[in-house]
Amino acid sequence: MEKEKINQKISELKMEYIRIQGDIEKLESTGHSITKLEEKLQEIEAELKAQYAHLNE
Repeated sequence: MEKEKINQKISELKMEYIRIQGDIEKLESTGHSITKLEEKLQEIEAELKAQYAHLNE
């Protein structure tokens, strides 16, 4: 993958991560379950790690 595409993917993942964090805060404040969103954050973290590894190749 080209570095430009990798950087774009990283930016998209970061924006999604931030959006989900906001959703978690809203759900926590209303007492709803956040388990699935926490799992999604872990998936995003793993994908970010993989993308950074590709970037450093």
